[in-house]
Amino acid sequence: MSRSPVRTAVFPIAGQGTRFLPATKAIPKEMLPVVDKPLLQYAVEEALAAGIERMVFVTARGKGAMEDHFDIAAELAASLQAKGKTAELALINDARLLPGSILSVRQQEPLGLGHAVWCARHVIGNDAFAVLLPDELLWSPANPALAEMHTAYSRVGGNLISVLEVPEDHTHRYGIVTPGQVDGLITEVKSLVEKPKPGTAPSRLAVIGRYILQPEVIALLAEGTRGAGGEIQLTDAMAQLIGVQPFHALTFTGERFDCGDKAGHITANIALALERPDIGPSVREWLATRNLG
Repeated sequence: MSRSPVRTAVFPIAGQGTRFLPATKAIPKEMLPVVDKPLLQYAVEEALAAGIERMVFVTARGKGAMEDHFDIAAELAASLQAKGKTAELALINDARLLPGSILSVRQQEPLGLGHAVWCARHVIGNDAFAVLLPDELLWSPANPALAEMHTAYSRVGGNLISVLEVPEDHTHRYGIVTPGQVDGLITEVKSLVEKPKPGTAPSRLAVIGRYILQPEVIALLAEGTRGAGGEIQLTDAMAQLIGVQPFHALTFTGERFDCGDKAGHITANIALALERPDIGPSVREWLATRNLG
């Protein structure tokens, strides 16, 4: 099976973000900032660090702000230039992508993650591709998650997912791996189950929103089979490839923040702020005054 470099990444970003209402009434949840950068930008930068050249945004109505964020903001740039605000100008230029790097497709109905990936089928074509869920902020600046996965993929090929051990009483929230042979951080995947009932999970290895997949998964998604929650589940389609193609999981070694959850989003803001030399000392001082630092 081909292990050629993965150049296309799919970003399923059509969700309504109802957990963050009223903030997400007019702003896509993927544009909510962690410190001063939108969640989506963290995911795009992670993809770029892995050598991704083509970003496929699977969007819905009212989500144009996400594409605009990576475009040229000519008036803002001119204003910053005129005022000599070079640092701020560099920040907005850093968010720009090369022309043609972003392609956008519509998910017209919220039918699940698997359906969102299927919507990108004509862009994916017959090549292996990555999927990144921006809600999952996988923080590892020295060794970005998808880049680490790409290195592992060059060894094992096939399908590769990112996993992390979660508490036993959280397993019903995730897709869970039945593990096989273990080679360091790489685990053979024997089977996958989406959101198992409490007490039935085959392990505590949970899938955490990064995937490198073979194009054959698209044909399985096209069947439209409904799974957990009455949605077309990516996990169910991936499970059908186990035993047909190589399938492994790579344990993530950085820090994960579930920014689809309010508490996780707030935690991410605090954690990343503390790492910043410009604002970290002030945040740490504030925490210390409340016996939290």
